Amino acid sequence: MLIIAQIIVAVTLILMITGKTPLYMTAIIGSSIAALVAGFPISGDAEVTIIGLINRSLHPVIADMAGVLLFIGVMEKTGFLNAIIRKIILFGSKIGKGPGIASAGSIGAGMIGGLTGFTQPAITAVITGPAAIKLGVHPNKVAGIQAHAGHLGNFGGFTHPTLLAVIATAGITFGMINVVGALTALSIIAISFARVKRGEKKENKEVTEEQVNEILADIRKSDDTRTFTLAVIPFIVLVVGFSMGYPIFLVGVFTAILVAILAKTPLSKAEEMMLDGVKRVAVPLIATVGFLFMSAVINNVGIVALVTDWFDPALSVAPIVVMLVVSALTGLMTQSNAASAAIVIPFLTIVMGYDVSPLAAAAAAAGGCAVMQYYLTGGPVAALATTIPVVPGSELKAANRFQRPSILGGLAVLFVLVLFL
Repeated sequence: MLIIAQIIVAVTLILMITGKTPLYMTAIIGSSIAALVAGFPISGDAEVTIIGLINRSLHPVIADMAGVLLFIGVMEKTGFLNAIIRKIILFGSKIGKGPGIASAGSIGAGMIGGLTGFTQPAITAVITGPAAIKLGVHPNKVAGIQAHAGHLGNFGGFTHPTLLAVIATAGITFGMINVVGALTALSIIAISFARVKRGEKKENKEVTEEQVNEILADIRKSDDTRTFTLAVIPFIVLVVGFSMGYPIFLVGVFTAILVAILAKTPLSKAEEMMLDGVKRVAVPLIATVGFLFMSAVINNVGIVALVTDWFDPALSVAPIVVMLVVSALTGLMTQSNAASAAIVIPFLTIVMGYDVSPLAAAAAAAGGCAVMQYYLTGGPVAALATTIPVVPGSELKAANRFQRPSILGGLAVLFVLVLFL
């Protein structure tokens, strides 16, 4: 029966790739059928039950996400978020007009995520999204570029649990692996940027400098250095709080209160702003539970062990390449960098037994899943699903289709980097 369950999971993944069926319903229904066919009881005292798998899918990151969205809500409504992102828009416009604005927003959000352990593309997309659209970039392309921030935050940062576990397992330190991560993530953003710019030239839709100045005139007029300085303070507190290991939810709440105080906003009004921001958790909440449930089913029906067995004979020939392939496939199947650790870390332990460079092995292990977790859906947690609501006119499936060539390009860059190492 496990073989039939594995086939059902494979069909489910194929349907999700094609986008011919409702995304989240496909993941949940397909995984449920696979679990039932595998013989898992719905409830009871058995070691694996469907209720147990669902309960374990209520990941703590949901609470973390709520805390950050509370912070985003009050930052947005008080105008502090606008003050920060105005600087990003002006900087991005100098690089590449509309595509440059979207790319700068992605890099900004990725840098914040790399320090906090929680990448939230919507934190910059709220402003950079509409601005890039006004400069002629299609909404789906804008959303796709913005959501690339997760690659930088997950692989180029210093706090993601999977990256930390990989570093500890490989026996290396921070430094070069972060450089590899940043180069990989920036290559993905750069590829999307280049594709959009090429499309502008091909369609003869390149925006003139006069058009850029016209659209950005109001932003330049409202660029307030004092407000920008005040707005940066809560961000610094947010980053310091996360870095010190305090609960993300509580840090989000307290920094939101700090924003209200600095903006001289009544706390009762600030609470309304915070709750308005947390409404955006609805889509990623369903996505998180659904995809983590699917990930748990994939693990328990034996697909992970099967994939590992397939690559075992090749380890003696090209262990680093095999590590990258396994990590990439794991990220593709689980759609979660965190969930990938359960497969990647044990496999990395096996790879370290061969004559390999610890840095190359670690980069392959951490990078494959960090890149490919977004390929199928744009990522269920704090990625494309939370970016779509703040980029007017964008749609998740189409935006994700735009992302895919760039993601594969980034994986190719990572492949070259690990071979060089």
